[in-house]
Amino acid sequence: MKILLFGFSVFLLNIPFGYWRANIKSKSLKWFATIHIPVLITIIIRFQSGIDFSLFSVLLNVFSFTSGQFLGIKLFALMRKTGINGTSCLIVDLKEYFLTEK
Repeated sequence: MKILLFGFSVFLLNIPFGYWRANIKSKSLKWFATIHIPVLITIIIRFQSGIDFSLFSVLLNVFSFTSGQFLGIKLFALMRKTGINGTSCLIVDLKEYFLTEK
């Protein structure tokens, strides 16, 4: 159960970073940060929670990481389609989306 909760938290952690990554130049310093900051946070969470490096937990970690990043990128594209100019911050853009009159 603890491993599944860990995988879900990694997934949720990576959504805003994927959203940020969608609005910056590829292979830049910011792009590098959007990928590696969540890796460092994930490592800290893994060691603090005492989760081992079994095959299942590593595969779940990789899947959660990539799917969270992918969902963040897709959310950015969806916001662009709705007419909101992306600011690279998911929370600010969601606030603008839900508080504007349609």
